Amino acid sequence: MRPPVTESPSNPQPEMKPWIAAIHAYVPGKSAGEDGRPLVKLSANENPLGTSPGALAARGQAVVPSLYPDPDSTDLRAALGKLHGIDPARIVCGTGSGELLTLAASAFAGPGDEVLYVRYGFSLYEIAARRCGATPVVAPDADYGTDVEALLALVNARTRVVFIANPNNPTGRFMTRAELARLHAGLPAYVLLALDQAYAEYVMPEDDDGGLDLAAEHTNVLVTRTFSKAYGLAGERVGWGTGAPALIAALNRIRGPFNVGNVAQATTLAAVEDQAFVAMSRRHNAAERARFVAAIEALGNHGLRAVPSEANFVLVLFEGKLSAEAAYKGLAERGYITRWLPGQDLPHGLRITIGTREHMDDVADALRALAEGAR
Repeated sequence: MRPPVTESPSNPQPEMKPWIAAIHAYVPGKSAGEDGRPLVKLSANENPLGTSPGALAARGQAVVPSLYPDPDSTDLRAALGKLHGIDPARIVCGTGSGELLTLAASAFAGPGDEVLYVRYGFSLYEIAARRCGATPVVAPDADYGTDVEALLALVNARTRVVFIANPNNPTGRFMTRAELARLHAGLPAYVLLALDQAYAEYVMPEDDDGGLDLAAEHTNVLVTRTFSKAYGLAGERVGWGTGAPALIAALNRIRGPFNVGNVAQATTLAAVEDQAFVAMSRRHNAAERARFVAAIEALGNHGLRAVPSEANFVLVLFEGKLSAEAAYKGLAERGYITRWLPGQDLPHGLRITIGTREHMDDVADALRALAEGAR
């Protein structure tokens, strides 16, 4: 067995670029307690209804693992194009929407450039900016949502990409069609608006933010979506994006070859064709989210507040005697893992995924007991 190699002046080792060394790796939602005990997972915004039966059936069909998958996800792009009224040539598929968002920063920003996003935005945006050597710039929020004027005030000649999640993660706040259009209208044509719609399927159709229309009409809008949330396919790691032909061509230049596997393509294709499951997931989420928010509002005298959400989670703020950390630990003791986010400047909040009716009742009861017992 060879001895380990150690760095010395005579034996230098590869050195990370400083902008890579500045990255804090993405931290996913936990599924177990500190002692390793499995807990009910309300930390990662997964679909409590599971997956479409049609998608599961397609996943179980034989696929020849010795053959490479279709490198262009042709059938999946065609199905997405039919569903949303988009030319499939203007669609690109990725290993989750996260791959596409990261590639967008890499394609259009670099050292000396700036990537802009709102405070309490998705933690991936900072990683995407630093990964390509760009400088991340954080705009002030408006009650945990996007402040359009504050964001536009930070746009300058160095700005190359603006990331917006709508609904926002981890706060759940939502920009209306008018607000999003106002934001886009205020951006120079050389700035890419990367609109992250990971939770779009949970928004009622009549409240659509118009992002896909902006992507169809303008050359500087990229919209990304994922199969990880309402479609219940987080484990398959598939996302897609749409925008002007030049934007899609840029992402296709640098995305991974064969980035969506055979099983993933077959499963997501079947999921696209089962919109009844997506609609059922949206109805369940809206009903249980409303009940849970009402339960939190009833605890307002104990300092608990629910940030308005259009996603499949609620950010609960703890502004009284019960701290978010104590609530996090108390819920874990009762069998539930949620998302405490001190690393995102939210030490006073828990992001709680909307689970089953039973789960949400249990969590609400636990929070009530914890709040009433806080000293």
